[in-house]
Amino acid sequence: MVAGETSGDLLASRLLSGLRPQMPDAHMHGIGGPHMAQYGFVSDFPMEKLSVRGLFEVLAHYREIKGIQIALRDQLLAERPAVFIGVDAPDFNLGLEAQLKSAGIPTMHFIGPSIWAWRGGRIKKIARAASHMLVIFPFEEEIYRKAGIPATYVGHPLAQVIPMEPDQAAARTLLNLPPSGPVVAILPGSRMSELKYNAVAFVAAAKILLQRDPGLRIVAPMAGAAQRRYFEELIAQAGLQDVPVQILDGQSHQALAAADAVMVASGTASLEVALFKRPMVIAYKMMSASWHILRHMAYQPWIGLPNILAQEFLVPELLQDAATPQALADALWQQLQDGAHRERLQRRFTEMHHSLLRDTAGESARAVMELIAQSRSGSV
Repeated sequence: MVAGETSGDLLASRLLSGLRPQMPDAHMHGIGGPHMAQYGFVSDFPMEKLSVRGLFEVLAHYREIKGIQIALRDQLLAERPAVFIGVDAPDFNLGLEAQLKSAGIPTMHFIGPSIWAWRGGRIKKIARAASHMLVIFPFEEEIYRKAGIPATYVGHPLAQVIPMEPDQAAARTLLNLPPSGPVVAILPGSRMSELKYNAVAFVAAAKILLQRDPGLRIVAPMAGAAQRRYFEELIAQAGLQDVPVQILDGQSHQALAAADAVMVASGTASLEVALFKRPMVIAYKMMSASWHILRHMAYQPWIGLPNILAQEFLVPELLQDAATPQALADALWQQLQDGAHRERLQRRFTEMHHSLLRDTAGESARAVMELIAQSRSGSV
């Protein structure tokens, strides 16, 4: 298995929770993180090496990432595993899967690339790479089957992990936050490149919010120790070290449960916020050259998963130059003040949660076992 970032590690761990009981003695290895390790998964390379986003940012690390891909490919071609599962990270995994599949090793891709949002031509590459797709949004199964790619909708793993009615009081107690009074969570991203472009704007926005309401509490969960150090370094360089932000080691779900509103970088985390039924502002910044290319490649007007699933701007999106501290603060303040909007979001996000709820661990594990059985019978 290969997961390339924190969200992939979490999603893959849900698959492993269903698969490990079916294969208690299997050697499961590749690239992954701490959530996967809980199920006996061994990471052959540091997952952080793959956690790079943006066209030009990836180019800067291309040689190292390509070297890891080649080394892992050679290892797996010699080993010939029962199955290879690529978890998200399509730019790394699809190329690897194609080479393994052509050598007769069954391949599964868990979480389809967002071909419905941009770069739809990738479906041809997916057909060459994946023996079977596991998809996490209801509308994706038909897209892949029409293209002749076997696919199974398994629901979104996070829909099972996150409670339908999060316990805000318990989360605040756990994080030593006051039981009453507004709490804002800021999630500038788990990748170093995301922190680089989002962290300062998010904390500067928090400073403006604190000027409006000094009683506001700000929490910022960090994906790991390296991310925390980099976040603190960026904030200090910007002269914002005195902004009272409670930095958390992990505990992102507790932070979201405790919060009244959230400032979040676009990505899986925005869907987590929706599943916690919290108002949010979605923001994203990246290298300017990458942005000018990517913004012309989108098929839809939304980039945030909650808005894409709703097919409307349920929550604000502030992108690139629009994601100024003042604009972020103003948008989040509106989320905190508008009670009718919060109630509407609560209803819509609850509906969204139900639509994504399946036995993801069980369905995924069943599909993996069936693919292995088909391979051994010669029908793949």
